[in-house]
Amino acid sequence: MYAKLSDANERSFAAREDGFAHIDCMVADASKTLALPIGCPTSFPKPLARWCATPAPATAAGPDMWDKAVRWWRDAPGALLEPWARAVVHSVETWKAFLKEVPGTRLLLDTGHVADWGGDVSELLEWADHIQLRQGCLGSTQLHAEDPRGTVDFDALFARADKIGYAGKFSIEYFDLAEIGWSLEHPRLWAIDLLATLRR
Repeated sequence: MYAKLSDANERSFAAREDGFAHIDCMVADASKTLALPIGCPTSFPKPLARWCATPAPATAAGPDMWDKAVRWWRDAPGALLEPWARAVVHSVETWKAFLKEVPGTRLLLDTGHVADWGGDVSELLEWADHIQLRQGCLGSTQLHAEDPRGTVDFDALFARADKIGYAGKFSIEYFDLAEIGWSLEHPRLWAIDLLATLRR
């Protein structure tokens, strides 16, 4: 969410100043001295055999991406998979199919991505080890916390997480990635606004 700041250390100090308890970062930044503990590091483009998350490969990357993803996660025990709308894992059905191929895989679950494909976050919670919070809707990965189009029901999410005994962390994530169609002028402000909304 602080991608416009120049480095991970600077981002971590900004996040601490804004009232966050941890920060998600790239694996390469995890060895740096940061102002906050790390929630879940990200490895890209391939998963690593340890506690970190990697987005599922995009379907547009080629017809063999499902097989590559299966091979990558089989070779990386402990790595979390992050499904998203235009990836090979992009629904409850594709997740269950992937889980049959790579039993024991766990999720980094991003509420904005699930909303983007028109899904229900609660259907995937039992497999989540880390959750990123963001408002979204069908066709849109990130909306402002108070956007009336938003379909993420955070109250229901937290109630379900409590019911199943979810023990992982919750992060708030907004970013400006114009090159892949996720442009956002004020990701830091939107993250702060969602945090304030959730605290209310």
